[in-house]
Amino acid sequence: MIQKLIRKIKETNAPIVVGLDPMMNYIPEHIQKKAFAEFGETLEGAAEAIWQYNKEIIDHTYDIIPAVKPQIAMYEQFGIEGLKAFKKTVDYCREKDLVVIGDIKRGDIGSTSAAYAVGHLGKVQVGSKWYAGFDEDFATVNPYLGSDGVKPFIDVCKTEKKGLFILVKTSNPSSGEFQDQLIDGKPLYELVGEKVAQWGEECMGDEYSYIGAVVGATYPEMGKVLRKVMPKSYILVPGYGAQGGKGKDLVHFFNEDGLGAIVNSSRGIIAAYKQEKYAKFGAEHFGEASRAAVEDMREDIAQALNNR
Repeated sequence: MIQKLIRKIKETNAPIVVGLDPMMNYIPEHIQKKAFAEFGETLEGAAEAIWQYNKEIIDHTYDIIPAVKPQIAMYEQFGIEGLKAFKKTVDYCREKDLVVIGDIKRGDIGSTSAAYAVGHLGKVQVGSKWYAGFDEDFATVNPYLGSDGVKPFIDVCKTEKKGLFILVKTSNPSSGEFQDQLIDGKPLYELVGEKVAQWGEECMGDEYSYIGAVVGATYPEMGKVLRKVMPKSYILVPGYGAQGGKGKDLVHFFNEDGLGAIVNSSRGIIAAYKQEKYAKFGAEHFGEASRAAVEDMREDIAQALNNR
């Protein structure tokens, strides 16, 4: 799957992943009204609104981006109906030939970790048949429990030719409470990065590993170090746009070949119509606003890489 991701990035010239993280206050009123008219102000109505919102954004951006990243918590809050919307979103994105990164941040051990891996990336046996559950292409994984929590995911990735993005240095302000702690003179995030590189050696594509890392755009100097620690790992970079990251902050995450990183933007794209810059589109044309935001982000990153 890493080969498909790289191919799509080259085709679109957009090392961008759109975070499909819907909140009800992002969804325009006309979408909500239509969903509630059909299903009422219920969990099913909310899920329908989310699905229609996602679909319009996907329809307006799928041809200029390589990947999407739905954050499962935004769907889980609406219970089973929300998870149905998550699955519909994943399936629709795959129909559009997008790479789907399931932002699930799972981290457990033994059979529990294996079940998470099977549910999101693999196939589960039911009698004599096998079924894919959520069927994403990549998943995000929390490595806090060590190799016991990660290796079941790696085993499924080897079988299914899918991939992982392992949390190394996250973009949130308090990440340093644990991740920056020094151990034998090195910050913990660097030790985790070394482990990611080691795990990645087991799952190599042509040039890059199937095992990538999550490193926040809000910490560019740390990204510079981690790029050297993990030269063959793709880096998923959250924190662009709404969290403060800019194109110029991203250059250290990329290798000299212009590859090696993919940058996430969530509300900066999916709720672009709420920004003054894109207000001209209005809520009725929120999908067009999202497309314009992707195009601007692509240009911002390209200029930064050309000027480094």
